[in-house]
Amino acid sequence: MPSPDSFAATALIGESFVGDGVNAAHTNVVIGRKGGPVETAWVTALATPSAGHVPFLTVVRPSVPVKPATLFVTKAAAAGELHERATWGSAQAGLAQGVLDAVTEGLIPAEEAEELLVIAAVWVNPGVDDLDASFRNQRAAAHGAVRAAVTGAPSVADVLDAAEQGPANPFYTPTAEVLAR
Repeated sequence: MPSPDSFAATALIGESFVGDGVNAAHTNVVIGRKGGPVETAWVTALATPSAGHVPFLTVVRPSVPVKPATLFVTKAAAAGELHERATWGSAQAGLAQGVLDAVTEGLIPAEEAEELLVIAAVWVNPGVDDLDASFRNQRAAAHGAVRAAVTGAPSVADVLDAAEQGPANPFYTPTAEVLAR
């Protein structure tokens, strides 16, 4: 049983969106310890694929899984050859590199990596058209999501400040009229 002062003694949750258009990356992460609820979620997700959504262990290279063990969960079902290459290729490589960047930087303590698990829900747009841009954006999104999880960003004050301008995302921004009810 980890002490309450251990890294990721409770689940750490982070999000990051990087890039524009069809090559943008949106990544959500949950970081936790083996033997805890994150392990249950990690194993359950791996063992229960659904049509078009097959979670898999992220690798740096074939047969070299990332540490901490990172589960890649697709948000979009594969939709064509280039989208498949982006999901299993550039986005997986970007996720692997982003997590490893976080370990190298010390955001995730290297000495704890064997005891930790990461669940990453990854958006790859079915219209993706540039594998290099997909890799770069996913690498930055993975690193940003881990940073947010570890640092607890954004703060509640930051969320309340953003809420004053109203909700917005790359897919929808309500008009002032709609926002006013």
